[in-house]
Amino acid sequence: MPFDSLGLSAPLVKAAKQRGYQMPTPVQALAIPAILAGRDVLALAQTGSGKTAAFALPLLQKLQAIGHQKPRAVPVGVMVLVLVPTRELAVQVGEVFQGLAQGLSRSVKVAVLFGGVSVNKQMLFLRGGVEVVVATPGRLLDLLGSNALSLSTVQALVLDEADRLLDLGFAEELGRVLAALPAAHGPVLRQNLFFSATFPGKVQALAQTMLHDAVKIEIKAEPQTKPDILQRAIAVEPPQRTQLLRHLYEQNKWKRVLVFVGTKHAAEIVADKLRKVRINAEPFHGVLSQGKRSQVLADFKASRVKVVVATDVAARGLDIADLPVVVNFDLPRSAVDYTHRIGRTGRAGASGLAVSFVSTDMLPHWHLIAKRHQLDLQLEQIAGFEPVQNAKAGSSAETAVAVDMEAVPSNGGIKGKRPSKKDKLRAAAALSASTAPTQPLPPPKDPA
Repeated sequence: MPFDSLGLSAPLVKAAKQRGYQMPTPVQALAIPAILAGRDVLALAQTGSGKTAAFALPLLQKLQAIGHQKPRAVPVGVMVLVLVPTRELAVQVGEVFQGLAQGLSRSVKVAVLFGGVSVNKQMLFLRGGVEVVVATPGRLLDLLGSNALSLSTVQALVLDEADRLLDLGFAEELGRVLAALPAAHGPVLRQNLFFSATFPGKVQALAQTMLHDAVKIEIKAEPQTKPDILQRAIAVEPPQRTQLLRHLYEQNKWKRVLVFVGTKHAAEIVADKLRKVRINAEPFHGVLSQGKRSQVLADFKASRVKVVVATDVAARGLDIADLPVVVNFDLPRSAVDYTHRIGRTGRAGASGLAVSFVSTDMLPHWHLIAKRHQLDLQLEQIAGFEPVQNAKAGSSAETAVAVDMEAVPSNGGIKGKRPSKKDKLRAAAALSASTAPTQPLPPPKDPA
């Protein structure tokens, strides 16, 4: 079923094809006609299934119809509000709206609003009037409190990744945003659209109160539609992971790599070590300013940065086209997080590679992840990086000191297994003592 059979206008069909949407995905084929018909929608589909275009295309068409009823110079007002859980997803959704709106007969002004950047610049942008607002709840409430925008004209509300919006503790903020909206079925009818990867109890409860006669769409991940991702697991001890990463990067001539670590400190350390061997790497974590994070992503997408070392802030919501490799430097905390991490590669029909580093102390956790995903992977060993050789390495105090804190066994941020700073120091001291030169014992004292 091509896009032009879904009721979309010719300019939008052309815009979709220009952005690489050759044929509608299942969620797009079902959601677009329903949204064009004015129905509320509850769509359950996995990350990478094309959810953003599924609501952006029909909402842009409806905006064009409304806009043509007014003089070109008259601002239409905020007609579409999209709420998202993270800054990165806000940027991504905004880019999709802006890209699809190019070439339309009437321009559509899109505001992307999130924290971590100057609120004054966002307020200035809103002064001229906007039709589409893509926002995180917290920053949106800040701007509403400053009377920088009004939601009185909103005719379509989208909750994108609704499960994460509620999981991340936005329930109270979400309630305040909803209170600022016009009544869903008052004089100005409002269309409510929920898009989510899962359907937990919180989302069910909210859907029951907000959705009216909704079209429910559920796209299950069939085996034949699963991403083409080759998965590998490599046995390696913590002190050798950075060297192994460098070896694999250079030997396989990887063009770009997204490396996941457990903490922001690890992201900084690993990126710094790679830069020292002339690999263009950057850290990516929640403590960085939004400007820095946006710049890193832009450079990574343009291949100016070859390796991004990230915490799980990059595990969901990021769409990096043609990303060939993901590496789990630290194993994820859960089997679900494993899915989201490796899902950054093998998108839009492309193939990808996901490599996981598995240390001896993390074997039980890896077995749990493998069991949950029904993975039957041989635990590989790379020549020169075998765990047995690593255990025998280090015959001097100088070698032990050079290993530093990376030699301390890491749990990759696994909940319930986090060692304290004192534990890490004790482990480092024990490692240093075990590799220090043996000193002769003093002679026993003469009992006389």
